[in-house]
Amino acid sequence: MIDHTRRYVLTGAPGAGKTSLAQLLARRGHLVVAEAATDVIARRQRQGCPEPWQEGDFVDLVAREQCRRQRAAGSGGTQLYDRSPLCTLALARHLGRRVTPELAAELLRIRREAVYDRRVFLVEPIGFVTPTAARRIGYPESLAFARVHEQVYAEHGHLLVPVPPGTVAERADLVEWDLRRWAEDPA
Repeated sequence: MIDHTRRYVLTGAPGAGKTSLAQLLARRGHLVVAEAATDVIARRQRQGCPEPWQEGDFVDLVAREQCRRQRAAGSGGTQLYDRSPLCTLALARHLGRRVTPELAAELLRIRREAVYDRRVFLVEPIGFVTPTAARRIGYPESLAFARVHEQVYAEHGHLLVPVPPGTVAERADLVEWDLRRWAEDPA
């Protein structure tokens, strides 16, 4: 059975505005799948672990949750993802972690099944990072982490489509313009 679902990823630096963009796109009627890592962090923090990203199983927990969410979203239509397993690979590299068998298997699955469109929205940095309980990263480190994301997506044959700084509405308009254009010419 051929899956005709169009799954697009929003990626970029921590604090670049991906989640705000994804939330506005959802309010505009798009099917949006929320970022898994933030929820994994929040769940582990509620369980008493102040820095879950320091735990050995963190990368696998994120990859597992991403897989679960992608499957739960089902098939059909256009879907937007606030990060993907390739972002989890970038996270592993950024943290200096090895690629676990579980993450490797998930990366193989998404490549084999061509789960995500090769065009990926790169939400560019906005010039600062607002710290949160899940985001304890400064702006310079955020930019370095963004470069790792760009390298990972390029290595895996994805085309990064810039979403420059602007208001959330302006960014959503740009994403929607590309989605309409790609629906007419799916190349």
